[in-house]
Amino acid sequence: MGYMDPGNWSTSITGGQNFQYLLMSVILMSSLIAMLLQYMAAKLGIVSQMDLAQAIRARTSKKLGIILWILTELAIMATDIAEVIGASIALYLLFNIPLVVAVFITVFDVLLLLLLTKVGFRKIEAIVVCLIFVILFVFVYQVALSDPNWGDVLKGLVPTGETFSSTHSIGGQTPLTGALGIIGATVMPHNLYLHSAVSQTRKINRTDEDEIANAVRFSTWDSNIQLTLAFLLTPYCS
Repeated sequence: MGYMDPGNWSTSITGGQNFQYLLMSVILMSSLIAMLLQYMAAKLGIVSQMDLAQAIRARTSKKLGIILWILTELAIMATDIAEVIGASIALYLLFNIPLVVAVFITVFDVLLLLLLTKVGFRKIEAIVVCLIFVILFVFVYQVALSDPNWGDVLKGLVPTGETFSSTHSIGGQTPLTGALGIIGATVMPHNLYLHSAVSQTRKINRTDEDEIANAVRFSTWDSNIQLTLAFLLTPYCS
């Protein structure tokens, strides 16, 4: 769910609006990088039984650990601003709720989800799956309405020199800045911290190396399938 956030969508929509299908290859590469990092985060959590924050603290000095913690918090806040603002704007557009009130509602629903983890993490996963299917059905309908040129879509998956050009500007954006925005919206640090912790919820026999290896493999398939779905649902169109 973390890869279907407003920040990801807004950068992709802007890229599609300005450059049509030119930056499709950037979305593909960003998704592949995210898959690799998610795999490493899951493996860290399952094998070492430490999340990313704990591993950093255990392998660094106290001073460096504090510096990295502050930098990570700032990076997480920067990437989460889009989620808060996006959800607030959605509440305003749908129900005409004032933006300030909508911000507090958004914060409240995050705290509510954290509270619901006490009743069982698998129940939260079931809720997330339902939300993903809602997004899937809505987006398939939107794609059908937009009637994209699938030939150009496939061509866009192959990077060219123009993909990372810093001279061709449209709407105050160049392909390079658009690509950087897409990468930043896809490879998000808080997802790695989260995944390294969430992967530890799997119940496995710690004395059986084969079972640990299977847990890593299934967790990898799980995250890769979800990231592939997120890539397919990225609203990138002109």
